[in-house]
Amino acid sequence: MKIRIVSLISIILIGSNAKAQSFNEDKTAFTNFLKRMYTSSAFEGVKIVEDYNQKYMLSVVSLDKSKYTNESMMNRVAQVKAQSQVNTFLNGSAISMDIVIKTTEKKDSTGISTSVSESIESIKQNSMGFSQGLELLTNFDEADPKRMVFFYYREMK
Repeated sequence: MKIRIVSLISIILIGSNAKAQSFNEDKTAFTNFLKRMYTSSAFEGVKIVEDYNQKYMLSVVSLDKSKYTNESMMNRVAQVKAQSQVNTFLNGSAISMDIVIKTTEKKDSTGISTSVSESIESIKQNSMGFSQGLELLTNFDEADPKRMVFFYYREMK
């Protein structure tokens, strides 16, 4: 009786362990495929990627490491940017642009005046909605070691 119970428990443990390894291997293969795709032609933004029977929404963010004091802050900014990209992709956005041209006149010591024009461009983007379910797939250093790339994804139904 004891032998049956021990063998049943060991079969259950072996079966669940094999399934977990298969999932991790699939996820690793998918991650490696996306890294190769990014390395051959760098991109940012949202992409729909197909892997056999599944479709995934991928949000790619590249950040300059020198702008962040610690890794936690950089991870949080990457997550917020990825969610913003997906929200804009799914729900659209309204973009407004204003250009202000400032002209000043300067006189030199001889009395000749010259005008200097300076233009200031202001772009605002507004979007409504909420994107949930994004999961960090991987992050890695770009070819330029000063930048880090983050891949967030979610399965599409």
